[in-house]
Amino acid sequence: MTVPPAQELIAPAAWRTVDFFSDLHLQESAPATLAALAHYLAHSPADAVFILGDLFEVWVGDDALSEPHSFEARCCALLAQAARQRALFFLHGNRDFLAGSGLAQASGMALLADPTVLTFAGARWLLSHGDALCLDDTAYQRFRALARSPGWQQQFLAQPLAVRRAQARSARTESEALKHSGQPYADVDSAAACAWLHAAQAQSLIHGHTHRPATHLLAPGLQRHVLSDWELAAQPPRADLLRLTAAGLQRIHLAPS
Repeated sequence: MTVPPAQELIAPAAWRTVDFFSDLHLQESAPATLAALAHYLAHSPADAVFILGDLFEVWVGDDALSEPHSFEARCCALLAQAARQRALFFLHGNRDFLAGSGLAQASGMALLADPTVLTFAGARWLLSHGDALCLDDTAYQRFRALARSPGWQQQFLAQPLAVRRAQARSARTESEALKHSGQPYADVDSAAACAWLHAAQAQSLIHGHTHRPATHLLAPGLQRHVLSDWELAAQPPRADLLRLTAAGLQRIHLAPS
């Protein structure tokens, strides 16, 4: 496989605490997750927050923000308020890869490439959503390559917003059916993850997508740290993040026990 070039981001010297999370899958039918995000943003000690994809369950185009009182616009208003207090960064996921400059402007988030290398506290941390590394999911990888092409995106976004929303609802229904079928999700390919880390001259990969929070040793000196999804209506509820300080990386549980 071809290793994509990584964007470089050097943390300002003033940063002391950096938080990472992903896979909130924000949607109007899950108000508890949005409330948990609002509470976190109001009380977080982080100097910078990195959202590593799938912030939204689906993003059908930045023009969704033009609808009066849309769910997307309300979420972006919440993020914009938080962005006035700390740096917010967003990296596309497989559900919100169509987010563009309109989202960035409305939310105050800076858009990052996948992957991005963050230099912080004397170490290099490789950040990714993680979907591009799930090589065994060949059907998805074919769709990913198609959906990232300018031609496909132009054709999709040319459709009326209502049509795109209907297509997104249909895709979510299919996704839910697959989730409940018991078919296992593909995981990150370890050899590919090592290749990305070597190319980035990093020792640690932080990613989401797989919804399997854990830390995995890939090879001597190389590891990957997997973020959880957020589902506050689940039993037990899920909402974790990874917090990075000069002392190291710590998993923080935000969901009530």
